[in-house]
Amino acid sequence: MTPGILTTRAGRWLALARQDRGSETIAAAIVTPLLIMLLCLAIAGGRIVTSGAKIDAAAEDAARAASISRTTAGAQAEASAAAARSLRDQGIHCTSVSTSVDISGLTVPLGQAGTVTVTITCNVTMADLLLPGVPGTKTLTSRFTSVVDAYRSRALGFANSEGSWTANRSTGAVQ
Repeated sequence: MTPGILTTRAGRWLALARQDRGSETIAAAIVTPLLIMLLCLAIAGGRIVTSGAKIDAAAEDAARAASISRTTAGAQAEASAAAARSLRDQGIHCTSVSTSVDISGLTVPLGQAGTVTVTITCNVTMADLLLPGVPGTKTLTSRFTSVVDAYRSRALGFANSEGSWTANRSTGAVQ
């Protein structure tokens, strides 16, 4: 083999190696769907996290509403109503929602701080979270505890603990 033959063979191989036209197109065709899937996955994760934050806010609203209630029955009703109102206002559409309220903090004696804990469980369809037509549901749960003021008056078990203004007439009392 002479040096001229080697250079012509090497030259041919180099020429063939340089003729890789279209390889960028093939690489783009492989990488582009992967990048789109990664972007969609990031958007889906963000929507799930955002929905979880909205459920957290609903639990906060419900716990606060229950903690300022004067009766245990009123605390249950006000917590459920506040949770439903908050979820509706934030655009969360639950297929089923459960609001459980621990109101044991309302029964502690005056002078002691109690707490009210609300747990909200909401089943959200994946079509609401991701894209229309996506099957399945995701259960989002949030719990929040609100402190009951230690010196706030509490109901004594009567139907109306406030009483009417005429029940305590004092000199100069005006309604």
